[in-house]
Amino acid sequence: MNLETKWLEDFVTLAGTRSFSQAAEKRFVTQPAFSRRIRSLEATLGLTLVDRSCTPIELTEAGRLFLVTARSLVEQLGEVVRHLHNLEGQQGEVLSIAAAHSLTLGFFPEWIARLRREGLPLTTRLVATNVGEAVHSLREGACDLILAYYDPDAALQMDPAIFPSLHLGATSMLPVCAVNESGAPLYDLDGGQSVPLLAYSAGAFLGRSVNLLLRQRALRSTTVYETAMADSLKSMALQGMGVAWVPRLSVTAELARGELAICGAEQWQIPLEIRLYRCALVRKAAVRLLWRKLETGEVGAELRLTGRH
Repeated sequence: MNLETKWLEDFVTLAGTRSFSQAAEKRFVTQPAFSRRIRSLEATLGLTLVDRSCTPIELTEAGRLFLVTARSLVEQLGEVVRHLHNLEGQQGEVLSIAAAHSLTLGFFPEWIARLRREGLPLTTRLVATNVGEAVHSLREGACDLILAYYDPDAALQMDPAIFPSLHLGATSMLPVCAVNESGAPLYDLDGGQSVPLLAYSAGAFLGRSVNLLLRQRALRSTTVYETAMADSLKSMALQGMGVAWVPRLSVTAELARGELAICGAEQWQIPLEIRLYRCALVRKAAVRLLWRKLETGEVGAELRLTGRH
């Protein structure tokens, strides 16, 4: 039987509030996510614990009996965890951060190192993912924060009142390609000739901005490769396969070594804003501390990634 501790805590909270909405708020998750967790508990036990036909809700007979065990288990586990924390010197909470793949290497290490140097010794767990999965994780309470590029048109499809964000830095998308023996770009966006395009697949977050630019500037191109991953596009560009638009922070080293070159004027570059997102319903102490210090400017002053990166 795969019984998750958080389901027991959810059930105890629901029994105390007799309201799915109030219990979800106390557990810092959305009501749909909370309801799914209660149903998962019931499915795992093979029992109906909650009579949902009543308002406020009532526990079934099985639910009332199980509540005694659930409370006991939650209390015992809490005592054990508190004891272990005392043994380990009161270690801080772990922040779970879901980040766009290109930000996990090009931005996150320097950013988190700066926060630690400025007196905020965070313990973090980083998960590289795509934007859609990151948003789902934040909605479901599976992560504490999202590190992502801001899309002013899509705005991550999240209500800013529930999912506020903070500006962390600015960078840009650059058109890059491999170089010839003399170090010049293999392709020229301003030359008037058709170029082989290394493109983002349909629905890719960064691809929307690139496609808009290509339509506006009527670039003559032929798509020779598609993927959702900026790093994969970079790899294909290094092989001389065509032109790729990738975040500047992803190609810093390759540009410095002369393995890749920017193959168009500044008009072909796309500004990018890096933002941090959280769920306002969550009261996790480490999240609130980080957010307050970022908002007040005590730590993490903006990293501008347009020059050095």
